[in-house]
Amino acid sequence: MGKKNLYGMGVALVTPFDATGAVDYEALGRLVDFQIESHTDFLCVLGTTAETPTLSVEEQLAVRRTVVERNAGRLPILLGCGGNCTRSIVNKLTIDKMNDVDAILSVVPYYNKPTQTGMYAHFKAISEATDLPIVLYNVPGRTGVNMLPETTLRLASDCKNVVGIKEASGNIEQIEYILKNRPEGFKVFSGDDGITLPLIKSGADGVISVIGNAYAAEFAELVHLAQTGKYVEAEAIDRRFAELYKLLFLDGNPAGVKCLLELRGMLQNVLRLPLMPVTQATCDKIAAQL
Repeated sequence: MGKKNLYGMGVALVTPFDATGAVDYEALGRLVDFQIESHTDFLCVLGTTAETPTLSVEEQLAVRRTVVERNAGRLPILLGCGGNCTRSIVNKLTIDKMNDVDAILSVVPYYNKPTQTGMYAHFKAISEATDLPIVLYNVPGRTGVNMLPETTLRLASDCKNVVGIKEASGNIEQIEYILKNRPEGFKVFSGDDGITLPLIKSGADGVISVIGNAYAAEFAELVHLAQTGKYVEAEAIDRRFAELYKLLFLDGNPAGVKCLLELRGMLQNVLRLPLMPVTQATCDKIAAQL
């Protein structure tokens, strides 16, 4: 699957900001080091959790460069490259070959709510614009539309470089349908930490995690145990995190995980508008879980 294999626990990296609201590149570098030391399997850069819509083009390039340089080829990098204007993405991929990353993560178009035929044509155009492996990203809670499993499987069959999907629909039945009918080599990643274990039991290839920003070693252990069939041990870790899974999304993502990261002394709890930090009540609940 591309230059390096994507498998196991990927982490959707947050973008740290300092007290002035500027990107804290040093904190980002430390976060990359932390992930590598904690046995994370791959990094997801400039996804939803990175607050990418609030970053300028220059900041996005600088974040990508910081992660690539700090990583120094040690872990595979999955780069967010999506949007709701097909032409813009195709142009971007035509100009920037993105040879410094291993694959791209491309979200279902949001806001303009395409049909299934439109989604298929959108991703087919993207696949024809790049030689990079493409991981689809289905997150109807954010996009307003759900990519049906039939559309996912059609893309997996017709586009040789569409190699996987991050499924964050929360619909276990839908995800299991993809797992059952996918072509050989097509990978399925959980987009929700809380259902990672049952999905791996059903054959999923891993997760692109939020909680892994703060608890990389522990969540990586859960994933690796599950992948080797050690479900009892994996379930013990999963139970420890059960309440935290909910709390991290109570006031939105990445507000919850940034609160957690600050409580763990890893970065400042600063977000960019229109996102806001979690309420004090939520922060107190998260702190209680530590």
